[in-house]
Amino acid sequence: MDNGTADSGPSGYAAARLHLLTEEARSGPPRRAALADLTDDWLGGLFAAGAQGARGVSLVAVGGYGRAELSPRSDLDLLLLHDGGDPEAVAALADRLWYPVWDLGLALDHSVRTPAEARKTAGEDLKVQLGLLDARHVAGDLGLTTALRTAVLADWRNQAPKRLPALRELCEERAERQGELQYLLEPDLKEARGGLRDATALRAVAASWLADAPREGLADARRRLLDVRDALHLTTGRATDRLALQEQDQVAAELGVLDADALLRQVYEAARVIAYAGDVTWREVGRVLRSRAVRPRLRAMWSGGKPAPERSPLAEGVVEQDGEVVLARAARPERDPVLPLRAAAAAAQAGLPLSLHAARRMATGARPLTTPWPAEAREQLVTLLGSGRPTVEVWEALEAEGLVSLLLPDWDRVRCRPQRNAVHLWTVDRHLIETAVRASAFTRRVSRPDLLLVAALLHDIGKGWPGDHSVAGEVIARDVAARIGFDADDVTVIATLVRHHLLLVETATRRDLEDPATVRAVAEAVGTQGTLELLHALTEADALATGPAAWSSWRASLVTNLVERVSAVLSGDAPDGPEEAAPTAEQERLAIEAVATGAPVLSLRAQTEPPAEPSGDPEPLGVELRIAVPDQAGVLPAVAGVLALHRLTVRTAELRAVDLPDGVDGSVLLLDWRVAAEYGSLPQAARLRADLVRALDGSLDIAARLAERDAAYPRRRGVIAPPPRVTVAPAASRHATVMEVRAQDAPGLLFRIGRALEDAAVRVRSAHVSTLGANAVDAFYVTGFDGTSLPTEEAVAVARKLEETLRA
Repeated sequence: MDNGTADSGPSGYAAARLHLLTEEARSGPPRRAALADLTDDWLGGLFAAGAQGARGVSLVAVGGYGRAELSPRSDLDLLLLHDGGDPEAVAALADRLWYPVWDLGLALDHSVRTPAEARKTAGEDLKVQLGLLDARHVAGDLGLTTALRTAVLADWRNQAPKRLPALRELCEERAERQGELQYLLEPDLKEARGGLRDATALRAVAASWLADAPREGLADARRRLLDVRDALHLTTGRATDRLALQEQDQVAAELGVLDADALLRQVYEAARVIAYAGDVTWREVGRVLRSRAVRPRLRAMWSGGKPAPERSPLAEGVVEQDGEVVLARAARPERDPVLPLRAAAAAAQAGLPLSLHAARRMATGARPLTTPWPAEAREQLVTLLGSGRPTVEVWEALEAEGLVSLLLPDWDRVRCRPQRNAVHLWTVDRHLIETAVRASAFTRRVSRPDLLLVAALLHDIGKGWPGDHSVAGEVIARDVAARIGFDADDVTVIATLVRHHLLLVETATRRDLEDPATVRAVAEAVGTQGTLELLHALTEADALATGPAAWSSWRASLVTNLVERVSAVLSGDAPDGPEEAAPTAEQERLAIEAVATGAPVLSLRAQTEPPAEPSGDPEPLGVELRIAVPDQAGVLPAVAGVLALHRLTVRTAELRAVDLPDGVDGSVLLLDWRVAAEYGSLPQAARLRADLVRALDGSLDIAARLAERDAAYPRRRGVIAPPPRVTVAPAASRHATVMEVRAQDAPGLLFRIGRALEDAAVRVRSAHVSTLGANAVDAFYVTGFDGTSLPTEEAVAVARKLEETLRA
């Protein structure tokens, strides 16, 4: 059989269906349409055999089947429509239709209704009405189906002023639940904002005749998402719409796409088209409905006269009209290359959307800017970037019409680029805009806000290129800044900010700030007080724009401490030797008690930090665990192992030796850690201390206990994490060797690291441990037992051995 003309029996249809789905030559819309035709033929045969020529009954496909968009595992949405003449015959016919479908294991959404019942149900249930808008005749009384379609469309158009706001609310609730398809690493192709449900909603709006969606690219975006869903169904063998991480490579291969990242970019681009079309369409629906509500009053006042819409000037060639930013009648994009930036800046400053018509007119008529840009263009870009939250919507409008690529050609490499890191909330391009939005709040604390905002826009621009994105980004940023029209000194500052945008937070959380070498290295990289001021603001904006796991008051305090120390070096006020931070009163109390008892002493205290937003609640940080232990071997693995046994997750950790007051002999290690309970409540401090005493004296076999617990739980299938990596940081300290460990966070990880370092006969002088999402990023300052840093060869050997241990 060709495209599988099936007989009325289940086996014939099943064979033809399998042949069609495994036919490599056919995919996409042709396969979906062929599958719908095949299903129509089969169901038509079942209907003819069961109806036996009866009139007043028809079989109707609705929803996706009605649109002839059957994916391999799609539900069959069917309505058996009848005139109410013979209910028993209709019930018997329904059984002869539904049971063969169920026998094949196909999902079926079915109903049996008269036209009046169908219209009544649609009037009460918006989802039913949306399905009926795509009703298509399959078999039986064509007149009955046609009459229902006509009536449903008429009902929809008559009720549109009331039902469209309800549809919009439905879309917004779904977006709140499912998130935005264009940013999710495991998106739901159907339910997330910008997905197939939203595309169907836009069809419904168009059917109301009240407004219509921008059509350019919309059909292609919808087709692309459907193609991905087809491949997802075929590779998983399941009726799923969620594009899970572990299935993305297979789906990409099925579609002939390079890899999972290329697949996600295609999905994101399609979602962005649909989401933008939705924004424009719902704005137009609101405008039309407001106009209809006002018109009767105007008619009464002016006897039917229609006043011209009010236009308020915003900038040269730019006006506000009916809640949108449009071009003035005298505006000439083809003669005014700065107009797109001027219009965008005016829209963002006014907190108004840029109209679709204005964006498209500028996209088709605008001339490229000269190189370097005129001063006005640079100023308008800075104004746009500094406008806060409204910048996002305006930038999206520029992107949708290709204006961003016209202004910044390098943007194409980061557009819709996924970031496979759970810490990041956004794609690379949206993260850059989000960073500029965050940076706009810091423009009053820096002397050159223009450089801050442009650096925020460009700081990750190198992520589309091979190698270290900061190194690649520096080259691109230097070129872009010069093209925008900054002078040579400003170009150097912007390039430095991009090159070192991670320097402060990485140094503050992974290095010993008491070590002068650490502070001097940062000072040398930054160069000037002005650049340091800008880098401090950029660091905070970048972290806030990344996600909640990337910034906290603890990180902020560490970065501020580092900035103060670097500032002292740059101003010539830094001390020559290592600084020793004086212990707090509580630290001193614990240290003295640990010396007096010869045993560990600890305290537990709940911690919160101020909310990120003024109206929010304090953010829980977990519990601060402070431990003082007489200096001895094995402290780090002992403490880490006990915490793992008690199912306490280490969020951050620091270990260092503290000076004791005069007259107190002995040496004490102080551990300041933030921990959180994996399940339930925290253990009692007394139990933790008792287990720690046993771990230190060797009577508690932590490794065996952890192994027993791991063996008791079956391994779950999950994302395959990249292998751990251990490196020796060159010239990071004059007093110790710094080893960096990056690995997938897991229970007992810090215990394994500490034990491996102990086995390597090195001493941990200080540790700086942090967890970013599922990633542990730790730095250990180690020395030999003589207190000096390790020779290079020995350090490399220890690092390799530690990496092998973690890989095992």
